[in-house]
Amino acid sequence: MLCTKVVKGGSSLPWHSSRAVGGEGAHSRRPRPVRVLGMGGPRTTLSVFLIFVPVYLHGVLSREAGPAAQRKPFFERLLRLEEQFRRLQEVTLTHLRGLASNYNLSYDIDTRFQSLALETQAVALAVNRSQAAVQGDLSRLKTWMQKSQRRSRKLDSRLLALDSVLSDRDRQLAQAGKEREAQGDGLASLGLALRALQDTVAGLTHLVQSQGARLAALEGRLQVAGPGAVAPGPTPALPPPLPPPLPLPQLGLPSPGSPKLQRGGQALRAPPEPGDPPQDFASGLQGTREPQGPGSQRTRPPERPGETCNVGPVLVFPNASTQNVAFLSPGFPAGLRALSVCSWVRVASGHLGTLLSYATEENDNKLVLHGRDSLVPGSVHFVIGDPAFRELPLQPLLDGRWHHVCVIWTSTLGRYRLHVDRRLVATGSRFREGYEIPPGGSLVLGQEQDSVGGGFDSSEAFVGSVAGLAIWDRALVPGEVASLATGRGLPPGAILTLDDAHRVGGFVQRVNCSCLALCP
Repeated sequence: MLCTKVVKGGSSLPWHSSRAVGGEGAHSRRPRPVRVLGMGGPRTTLSVFLIFVPVYLHGVLSREAGPAAQRKPFFERLLRLEEQFRRLQEVTLTHLRGLASNYNLSYDIDTRFQSLALETQAVALAVNRSQAAVQGDLSRLKTWMQKSQRRSRKLDSRLLALDSVLSDRDRQLAQAGKEREAQGDGLASLGLALRALQDTVAGLTHLVQSQGARLAALEGRLQVAGPGAVAPGPTPALPPPLPPPLPLPQLGLPSPGSPKLQRGGQALRAPPEPGDPPQDFASGLQGTREPQGPGSQRTRPPERPGETCNVGPVLVFPNASTQNVAFLSPGFPAGLRALSVCSWVRVASGHLGTLLSYATEENDNKLVLHGRDSLVPGSVHFVIGDPAFRELPLQPLLDGRWHHVCVIWTSTLGRYRLHVDRRLVATGSRFREGYEIPPGGSLVLGQEQDSVGGGFDSSEAFVGSVAGLAIWDRALVPGEVASLATGRGLPPGAILTLDDAHRVGGFVQRVNCSCLALCP
């Protein structure tokens, strides 16, 4: 609908009721509904007004034939009306420009809302990614914390066990100190008694010399008087009687049955009879040791390891790398209530390291022969079902030579034994009494497992060589241990040997040699 707008200068402007003042391009981009005000809204009212004003002006101009007296008020009213119309036009234009600006602002707000929605989606995606990364870090941290807690519990249990062992040793040392003090007191008393005896012997010597002089004078008188005659004169005085010997308690010596001497394994002997042969005084105090008869048990020195042959394959662990490991498979086929582990071992470092480690999902220390550089040199922890363990002395293995080691355990009364080169060097009982080592775990040589098949530590690694290792599910007797140590054959019933080491990793070398003297 096209309308004509009359302005003061007499010009007319075309008015399109279907377009806004803000420009054709701005309104044609996106139609926006206009709210209707009153009767048809402001645009409808303005259109009606613009239609009727020209009609009204046309009627007024047609009345110019009237009297001149009536034209003047008419033109004045017409001017006022035109002024009012101009003001209305200005107000209308201002209002339409405001509407156009509001429309453009709302369009910009929609665009901004869309960009904000895209930015929000991008931020949500970034937050999800960061949350996933944080979750992964938290899971790894949780795993590390659990591993640290297991290690701390293990260390706490070992520290408690070491504390108890040290307490026992302190008590033993205190008892030994008391015994040494008692022996010192006994020796001091013996010194006092010796000085008293020396004084008594000196007095007796002086008395014997005086009596000898008197006897010599008597013999001279008898020779002067002649044979068979007795010279008159006074009868020589008899020597004064010797004072009776003081009893041992008055001399400050303990009696022969005194606990002070019996505690140290010493006792005073009775003085020898006149017909007895003389004995050394020190040997009389300390006593003599009976020689061992043919039935007494005397330890035989071990044979030289170099003379042993036919020991089977040899595994060489050259350094303390955590990659040096050997897996024995398929592990224990059934639960073990008795165990014997025997092997030839040559150590190439200042500590033993871990010879054997057996771990399950329940416990990573079900069976361990474990040594590390922080322990006493030559000591190994024999662990069955952590945290229970026994400390085994293996100091002879630190000389760099081949030695035969057997560790034997049975759940009956918890008895265990340690044999080194056929000699029994440690034994005990009540160690995991009634316990059963479960099957289905991971059995590793040369490393200590903190998890099944992993979690190795270089400070616990074994450096050296292992030969002829075998495991039985029973307790070997001493004769079988001696047969193994001399290379006379493998006892029957071995459930695992070095031939079962199918997985060897790192720098571990498998060597076959005829005799130990030729093995690296």
